[in-house]
Amino acid sequence: MASTRRARAALAALATTTLVASGCGGGGSDQPSDDVPYDSPVTLVWWHNASEEGPGKQYWEKVARDFMDQHPTVTIEIEAIENETLQRTRIPAALQAGAPPPDIFMVWGGGEIIEQVRDGDYLKDLTPYLDDAFKNSVVALDPWQVDGKQYGVPFRWGLEGIFYNKELFAQAGITDTPKTMTELKEAIEKLKGIGVIPISVGAGDNWPAAHWWYNFAIRSCSPEALRAAANDHNFDDQCFIKAGELLQDFLATEPFQPDFLNTRFSVADGSAALFGNGKSAMELMGDWFRGTASTFASDFDGEKSEYVDRVIGWFPFPEVEGAPGDPTAALGGGDGWGCAKNSPIECVEFIKYLSTLEVQKGYAATGSGLPVAKGAEAAITQPVLRQIADATAQAKTAYLWLDTTYGATIGNPMNAAIVKIFEGSGTPEDVVNAMKAAAAR
Repeated sequence: MASTRRARAALAALATTTLVASGCGGGGSDQPSDDVPYDSPVTLVWWHNASEEGPGKQYWEKVARDFMDQHPTVTIEIEAIENETLQRTRIPAALQAGAPPPDIFMVWGGGEIIEQVRDGDYLKDLTPYLDDAFKNSVVALDPWQVDGKQYGVPFRWGLEGIFYNKELFAQAGITDTPKTMTELKEAIEKLKGIGVIPISVGAGDNWPAAHWWYNFAIRSCSPEALRAAANDHNFDDQCFIKAGELLQDFLATEPFQPDFLNTRFSVADGSAALFGNGKSAMELMGDWFRGTASTFASDFDGEKSEYVDRVIGWFPFPEVEGAPGDPTAALGGGDGWGCAKNSPIECVEFIKYLSTLEVQKGYAATGSGLPVAKGAEAAITQPVLRQIADATAQAKTAYLWLDTTYGATIGNPMNAAIVKIFEGSGTPEDVVNAMKAAAAR
C-alpha cells in the first residue's frame, strides 16, 4: 500500500518547488507511436462529483466546451454525480462490470488507486504519455502512482481543517480561534450558550464523521506506527485505541446538530447547508468546503460567494492534549482524474488539458479547491483558500486521508466502525478489529 511518506513528500513539494508557469507538456517522444489523437471522431464520457449547481459544475462544463472547440473530433458527455454515490457506488459498479462506461472519471490516490490497478487492472497507464515538462508542472503526483507508474493525475490538493463562521464566533464572544482541544471544547459551550449548533457533521455519509477519528489517530500515533499501518496493514499499536478514546471524550461534549447520524454532507438539508446558512458555527472539512458551503448558502444581500468570503474563516485541527504523537501532524489529500484502460488516447489528452496552467487558474478562481499546477495558486482570490494554501505549503508532517491510504477494502469498514462510536454502540477496540478483519480478507 502507498506509504504516508508519499503523502508527506507530495505536500512538501508545495513548499519546496519553485513556482513556474508551465502549460501542458504534450505526449513527448515516449508516447506510443500507434496512439494518434484527433485522428477520428470519438466520444468521451466524463464522470465528476461537482453535482451541485454552482461555480464548480459550471466551470467543468465550460472546460469541456473549450476542449471540444479546440478539437472538433472530440465530443465530451458529462455526468455530474454526488460524491458519495460516485465514489462508493457508481465507479465500483462500473469497474466491476468489466466494461466501464466512463472514459474519464475521478480517482482517489493511495490505497484506493492501488486496489483499482492491482486487483482489477481497470486504469490506463498514463506513464508513456507524460513527459518531464508535464511532470515538472504539477505537484502531488506521487499518491496517484502504483509500482512506479502513473495511473492518475491530481487536480486538487490541500490540507483539511475546521471552517468557522466569524459572525457566530463574535456573537458567542470567541475572540481567538481554538489552538487546543480544550479551547475547542470551551468554544463549543459558548456557542451552545447563544443557541447555535457548534459543529455540523454529515455522519450519514460515514466519512465526514470518520475524519474526526483520523485526526485523533495521526496525533496519537508515531510516524512508525502510521507507516506500518499504511505499508503492512499492521494496526497493533495501541495508538489506534487511543484515537477512539479521544473521540469518545470529544463526543461527550455533544458538539453536533440533532440527528447528526442521519445527516448527509452535500445535500440540500445536509451539514454543508447548515454551515452555509449560518445555522452551525464549524465544520471539519477539506479545502473544497468553501465552494460547497457557498453553493448551499441561502440568498443573502449580494452574491453568495461574497457572503461566504466575508463570514468564513479557517483554522488547523487543534492540538490534542494527552495525545502521544506529533502535535502538528495534519491530514490532507486531493482528487484526481484517471482514464479507463480501454479509453481512447483523447482521454489522456483531456486529462493533460485539465492540468494546464490556464485551466487550473480558472479552477482556482472558482473557489472550489486548491489547484496543483505550479503558478495556478496566483489565481486564488478567496481569503480562506489563500490561508489553507499557505498552511499546506508550510506543513511539516501531513498524511493522506486514512481511508484513502488503506484503500476501500479496509477504509469502508473502518469508517462504519467509527460511526458506531458516534452512535454510542461501538468501542475503540471495534474500530481496530474491523480494520484487522478487513486486512485479513
